[in-house]
Amino acid sequence: MLNPYATLVSLVALAKDRMREEKGATAVEYGLLVGLIAVAIIVAVTALGGQLETLFTSITNALP
Repeated sequence: MLNPYATLVSLVALAKDRMREEKGATAVEYGLLVGLIAVAIIVAVTALGGQLETLFTSITNALP
């Protein structure tokens, strides 16, 4: 039979180890990073939108 004290000590050690992990914080950081990249893409497309429209229009007109 297992020693109840040893089992309890193992469970407490496992719980402490799980509490030290920072997977949740990492997920939040990745979420913020994705959000900042999305904002940068939106700003770039907004700033260059007119130039891109002109470029694509000229390409479309050049096609037979």
